[in-house]
Amino acid sequence: MATPTRPATTGTARRARDDTRLALLFILPALIGFLVFLLWPTLRGIYLSFTRFNLLTPARWTGFDNYVRMLQDPVFWNALAVTVYYVVVNIAVQTALALVIAVMMQRLTRKTWLRGMVLTPYLVSNVVAALVFLWILDYQLGIGNKVLELIGMDRIGFLADSAWVIPTMALINVWRHVGYTALLIFAGLQTIPETLYEAGRMDGAGELRMFRSITLPLLRPVMAVVLIISVVGSFQVFDTVAITTRGGPVDSSRVLQYYIYEVAFSRFQFGYASAMSVALLVVLMIITFVQYRLTRAGTSDLAGG
Repeated sequence: MATPTRPATTGTARRARDDTRLALLFILPALIGFLVFLLWPTLRGIYLSFTRFNLLTPARWTGFDNYVRMLQDPVFWNALAVTVYYVVVNIAVQTALALVIAVMMQRLTRKTWLRGMVLTPYLVSNVVAALVFLWILDYQLGIGNKVLELIGMDRIGFLADSAWVIPTMALINVWRHVGYTALLIFAGLQTIPETLYEAGRMDGAGELRMFRSITLPLLRPVMAVVLIISVVGSFQVFDTVAITTRGGPVDSSRVLQYYIYEVAFSRFQFGYASAMSVALLVVLMIITFVQYRLTRAGTSDLAGG
């Protein structure tokens, strides 16, 4: 009588199990960091938003009092409006410039050193960039106003005039981030087959026509992701304001992040600051969802999706 044999475990199955354990081992440090530095602070902040907490006494549950106060706070609404104004200016200029730079790198040259030059400002920290531009744009001694005088123009209080302060801050951050955004778009351009451009040239289409009819439609998923990343990052502007104006003049640059910082670390009203942080989180989630749906970021015209 034949003895039944046990099915042999294949080497592929053993490797699959080993790879799973190895993958989990590599993921574990990032998972721990996510739980400790992201998930737990978020949950803790949501809880504190329903309390009155000042670090000196235990948190006291107050329900929705902080949110009611937020809705009745004119400074909060002004800070939100200033933030939206900054985001609109920053995103409009940054996206347009980044798209032009990316297309020029794609159509004219693909030299590696040029990409490095474009990315260089992104390697400068926000604090350093803000300090440098604070000196350059100083009303009395800044070289920027000296240049304006040399060409016959009046001095401009770039960071002291309420009409100029937000556009100036937006352009400072455009200078720092436009290279990174351009490289993201440039990477998306690499996925567009060159045969499509060749077909367009054979049909007599010029560069502008091919840009409108080929580049922009096929670049849509990448542009959608870039816009989502840029908008979320722009809403979190803080460093530039803290270094240059500290919310002035007369609250004209008091963005929401800086107002949250003031309430938390100057007035020690951590419950109210947490409520505003939660409100900002909800606003960003809604904006991200709307952007994702409107731009159809999950589909590609190239793939026929």
